Amino acid sequence: MLIYTIVLALQPGFAPKNTSVLFTYLFLLGVLMVPKAVYALFTFLLSFVTKKKAEPIACTLAVLSLGTVIYGSTVGIRQIEVHQETFYSTDLPAAFDGYRLVLIADAHVGSFIGWQKPVLENFVDVVMAQKADAILFAGDLQNMHPDELEVARKQLERIQAKDGVFSVLGNHDYAGYLGETQDIMKKSESKTQSMQRSFGWNLLMNENAIIRRGNDSIVIAGMENEGQKHFPRKGDIKKTMKGIGKDAFVIMLQHDPTAWKTEILPQTNAQLTVSGHTHGGQVSLFGLHAAEFAYDEWGGRYDEGDRALYVTTGLSGFVPFRLGLPAEVVVITLRSKR
Repeated sequence: MLIYTIVLALQPGFAPKNTSVLFTYLFLLGVLMVPKAVYALFTFLLSFVTKKKAEPIACTLAVLSLGTVIYGSTVGIRQIEVHQETFYSTDLPAAFDGYRLVLIADAHVGSFIGWQKPVLENFVDVVMAQKADAILFAGDLQNMHPDELEVARKQLERIQAKDGVFSVLGNHDYAGYLGETQDIMKKSESKTQSMQRSFGWNLLMNENAIIRRGNDSIVIAGMENEGQKHFPRKGDIKKTMKGIGKDAFVIMLQHDPTAWKTEILPQTNAQLTVSGHTHGGQVSLFGLHAAEFAYDEWGGRYDEGDRALYVTTGLSGFVPFRLGLPAEVVVITLRSKR
């Protein structure tokens, strides 16, 4: 494990191009080292309170930690839930009353390469079973490299809807994690974008698209990643909203939910914003979610007057581990509030 750690630490990028090398390392770390660390820590701490019971309690906690790692890395990542949400708006055109949107994000398909590919196939089955009018993908399709998308092409091409699939880029869809030259990173980003479009998806990069029903219409606006300073900040809200009238019903796609209060609410009339990015922290214990400590809006619905933000906790994560927080598919039904 020491040699493994040194080799990984010497990698030039954020992680090896073959991320299964990293996932194997993390799994071994979890099953070989974490239980021992838990045992050592609690044996020491409990020895000050009860020397006789210190060892059996520490052993129990070590076994529990081992079980948690194995469960979260195998069973936890396979679980998925469908959440139903209804959004009412007086601005929604009558022709779109009952319109069904499916929101997904954070697929991180590089985490499903190899023996875990059936997990991704099952997720796609669940998405398609919702029979959406339109599908919204809120970013982070890959872990680091567009080659992951080629491996998962068969599954991703299946994600289709009557009015189309609309997507935006997340922080992992840019090339900043590669640790390569600017030229290589630019080519990588271009490949990621072209591959999304090759799936038949409508990738919106500070752009918007119109969906029509007779004389009525709604707008899907897609803003590039914008939010926290340590992530790519390429959003251009004015460009994103170009050509959109003040009376339009607008659904804003933005990967990072922190942009809702800083950019979207004050500078647009978007009635509904959908995001991902947080993964909910991928761990939920006793009603607490890890993401609560880092984000104000981390999962679920948030309302500001007659406008709303929905943050999905996503399908996966860069590290394939989930505990108490299944993958999420959100079905949002639009209703005209008169």
